[in-house]
Amino acid sequence: MSQPTFVTLKERGVISVAGADARSFLQGLISQDVEKVDSDTAAYGALLTPQGKFLYDFCIAARGAALLLDCEAAGAADLRTRLSRYKLRAKVTIDDVSADHNVIAAFGADTSTLCGLADRLGATRQLDGGMLFVDPRRLGLGCRAIGSRDQSLAFFTDAGFVPGAAADYDSHRLALGIPDGGRDMEREKATLLESDFEALNGVDWDKGCYMGQELTARTKYRGLVKKRLMPVQVDGPLPPHGTPILAADKPVGTIRSGRGNRAMALLRLEALEAGTPLHAGEAIIRPDH
Repeated sequence: MSQPTFVTLKERGVISVAGADARSFLQGLISQDVEKVDSDTAAYGALLTPQGKFLYDFCIAARGAALLLDCEAAGAADLRTRLSRYKLRAKVTIDDVSADHNVIAAFGADTSTLCGLADRLGATRQLDGGMLFVDPRRLGLGCRAIGSRDQSLAFFTDAGFVPGAAADYDSHRLALGIPDGGRDMEREKATLLESDFEALNGVDWDKGCYMGQELTARTKYRGLVKKRLMPVQVDGPLPPHGTPILAADKPVGTIRSGRGNRAMALLRLEALEAGTPLHAGEAIIRPDH
């Protein structure tokens, strides 16, 4: 979609992590370097199990002394609970503030310019009641805002954006091959590298230890990735989520989220190297890799 468009992402929630130890607390838990997040820069990261398996992903933005996590609304309460388990004596408060905030995606032609932002991943500016930032995962994805429900919408209307539907944003992110949390990454099973987190700037290799870091690093440096989440084109009826992808009747992957003629799929890399035609249900599957 080339026309500048904004969509309120009703399936997104917001967790606030605040207090004197907020940064050091998150730094020891998540895959991203929290010290790189400030009033000018947002980032993308994930919380893993101690065994290095995916739990939740989120964008991270700073507002004053607080760090706001733009996360899945359906998992916000569980994310808060999981973070709270590690609070111990840290001077930190962890609150689900979803009821008071909108998360908005803006995309289309000249999005960064219209938002008054540099065309730089994570570039951030403060707004009344929130903040606005270039999506830190990939240029072209657009901008995001975390703002108070009564103020954030007005900014986009005044800046020349037109309102869109959730399906518009879903199609936009699928065209760019961007996974959508638990719809695409299986909790407690997926790893960061098979979920393309390195390409999406979601893991920092130079920071100190964090929960699940050992498996993540071992997977990278030993070349242990055998399957990868990737965008695919679908020629035929869109298969439901979870439909097996077959190569000569041998299962080599699964369909994840999709819309129209595009989907995300988890595919074994050996199947791509073999070049055998792929199909799922009645559709032919063509990887965009």
